[in-house]
Amino acid sequence: MDRDQVSAYIPNLRRYARALVGDRHAADDLVQDTLERAVRKFHLWRPGDLRAWLFSIMHNVFVNQIRARRIVPSAEVDDSIAGATTPDWVTDARDLERGLARLSAEQREVLLLVSLEDMSYEEVSRALGVPVGTVMSRLSRGRERLRRFMDGEPVRAGLKVVP
Repeated sequence: MDRDQVSAYIPNLRRYARALVGDRHAADDLVQDTLERAVRKFHLWRPGDLRAWLFSIMHNVFVNQIRARRIVPSAEVDDSIAGATTPDWVTDARDLERGLARLSAEQREVLLLVSLEDMSYEEVSRALGVPVGTVMSRLSRGRERLRRFMDGEPVRAGLKVVP
């Protein structure tokens, strides 16, 4: 593993971290912490899927930070992205970020890795250290909950609320 190989994945790590935590500064901190840990733990890396290894490290750092309450996923839209778009798109983007923030961390991670980072179920499984079936289950539940939220259906604890 060399600097160029890791550098090639920094944009992916930043994009995933930004979508995961919802705040640009917290995302940058998460990427920095991930890269620092990757350098410290380089001796543990075995040649193979560097991307999955880096995302696995980010997952572990993120979980540790949540447990320590250092970061809380937010639902804020980056105004620099939203500024050059139509008002409808901005509203949709804000709704999407709010919907993602309402997912459990496990569902959000899987949904973002599959949808945003275009990782296979097997890659996500390796990155998160869970079975492929768990990846598929979290993805299905996360997509359904997000769909309900985006459709304006009341959603609580992953279940549809019946008035």
